[in-house]
Amino acid sequence: MRTTVLPLLLALFLPMFGQFDLVIAGGRVMDPESGLDAVRHVGIRDGRIAAISVEALRGTRVIDARGLVVAPGFIDLHSHGTTNASNVFQAHDGVTTALELEAGVPGVGAYLRGREGKAVLHFGATVSHTAARALAMRGGAVVAGGTEEALGLRGEARNLPLTQEEEYSQLAFLLERGLKEGGLGIGVLPAYVPGATRGEVFRVYQMAGRWGVPVFTHVRGRGEEGVQEAVANAAGAGASVHVVHLNSSARGALPAMLELIAGARKRGVDVTTEAYPYTAGSTFIESAIFDEGWQTSMGITYGDLQWQATGERLTAETFAAYRKKGGVVIQHSMKPEWIRAAMGSPFVIVASDTMPYAAGAHPRGGGTFSKVLGEYVRELQVTSLMEALRRMTLLPAQRLEGLAAGMKNKGRMRM
Repeated sequence: MRTTVLPLLLALFLPMFGQFDLVIAGGRVMDPESGLDAVRHVGIRDGRIAAISVEALRGTRVIDARGLVVAPGFIDLHSHGTTNASNVFQAHDGVTTALELEAGVPGVGAYLRGREGKAVLHFGATVSHTAARALAMRGGAVVAGGTEEALGLRGEARNLPLTQEEEYSQLAFLLERGLKEGGLGIGVLPAYVPGATRGEVFRVYQMAGRWGVPVFTHVRGRGEEGVQEAVANAAGAGASVHVVHLNSSARGALPAMLELIAGARKRGVDVTTEAYPYTAGSTFIESAIFDEGWQTSMGITYGDLQWQATGERLTAETFAAYRKKGGVVIQHSMKPEWIRAAMGSPFVIVASDTMPYAAGAHPRGGGTFSKVLGEYVRELQVTSLMEALRRMTLLPAQRLEGLAAGMKNKGRMRM
C-alpha cells in the first residue's frame, strides 16, 4: 500500500512545488564546501537555491548552462570601488560581494545607510583606524575633501604619534562606535600612517580581540617586518588578523612569509592572507608609500611608475610634479614568481584591491578573478579549478562568518 500511495502523492503535489523562478540547467556544479563536481540542475526560488537535482527541473526562466561551470559568486574582501560604477565591472568578473575591509570607512553607519537599497553588489566595510586617529587628533572634527582627507592619509598628521589622551580615549571611542554601527572589523594601515607607533597598533589589536572582530591590515614596510608584526600582534592580543595583498607587502620575502603564516595557523594563531594575480599595484602618489626611500624599499625607479590618468611612465620631474598634485599611480614592482607562489598556496585568498572606477585604472578592478581562472588555473596550472574557486568563495566567507551570520550561507552551492 505504501509503495503505491507515495508515488501517487508525489505525482499530485510535484506540479505545485516543482516550479522554480529560475533554473540553471545542465551545468557543471562545483561546490567548494562539499566537493560536489558534477552535472546538475539548480532551482532558484525567491532568490535562494531551492534545489540541486540530477533530474531536470521546471522554471519560469531557464538558463542553459551546458558546458559551463556553476559556482558560488565570488567574495572580494578587498575592494576600494565602493560605487556602482566600480561594482558593475566587478560583477562582470563574477563578484557578487565587494567589501571595503583594508582601509575601512570613516563613518560605518553613514556608509551602510548610503548604499542600502542602491548597491548592485552585496557590500560592507570595516571601521577605519586611520580615519579614527585623524579625527582623534582633530578633536572629532570632520574635514571636507576626498577619500585621503577623510581617511587621514594626507598631510603631516600621518607622521605624528597620538598623545596618550587621543590614543586611549578618543581613538578607542571612535573605533568602538564604528563597530557598534556594523563594522566588519578594524582596517589598520601602518604603511600609510608611519606615525602610528607599534604600541598604538598593538592596542588596536587588543580592542579587536576584546570585540571578537578581525583586523584587516596593510602592514608597514616591505618584506618580513610588517607581516611578522601583524602575526605577533594577533598572537599577543588574542586577535584575528587578515594580511592584505601579501604579494606586494612581502615581495621577495613572500615564500618565507607563507611559511610563517602557515606555521602560525598550525599553532592556533587566527591569521589569513590574500593576494591579487598582477605584478603591478596602484595607490596614491602623495601617500607615505612614496616617502623618501621608496625606490630602495620597492626595488624600482621612476620609470616603473605609470600615471593612471595618462598611462605615461614617470621621470624624476613628472614624479615630483604629480606628487604635489596628487593622484593615482600604478607601480610595476613585483616578479611573476612571487605571484605564482601566492596563487599556488592553498590558504591564500584571492582578493582584488580594486581601486575606484576611473579611465586607465588598474585592470584588477574588473579582471582579478578571471585572470586567476584563465592564467593560473587553465594555462599555468599552479592550482586546480576547485581549489581556486574555494579561495574565491568559501575561504573569504569563512573569514567573516563568525561575525556576519549571512556569510554562513555564502561561498557554497547548497540549499
